Amino acid sequence: MTKIAQKRRTGRITRHRRVRKKIHGTAARPRLAVFRSNKHLSLQLIDDIAGRTLASASTTEPTLRGEGGATVAAASRLGTAIADRAKAAGITQVVFDRGGFLYHGRIAAAAAAAREAGLEF
Repeated sequence: MTKIAQKRRTGRITRHRRVRKKIHGTAARPRLAVFRSNKHLSLQLIDDIAGRTLASASTTEPTLRGEGGATVAAASRLGTAIADRAKAAGITQVVFDRGGFLYHGRIAAAAAAAREAGLEF
């Protein structure tokens, strides 16, 4: 890993720790955690008290893999999928955790699609 990549990664982890000081997920209102890589995006609903993942969706799944995982369109599909899985698990309210990433582009598209599909946050 180059020095620039390492600096970018440590900055994201620092921002994520700062955000996580204030955000905690429960069984009634889990944390919607986002991870973005260069090629893919993944979302998880996490109950921090029990330490378990309640539902997840990723662009690496065969059903969600489309023309590419690193697009805003793929992020929108992913947001709709996680909202459907949350409803199936009986979850309507979540706390959004952007994971230290800036809230624009794929992150914002996934959040907007999840809101439109019925999740409240």
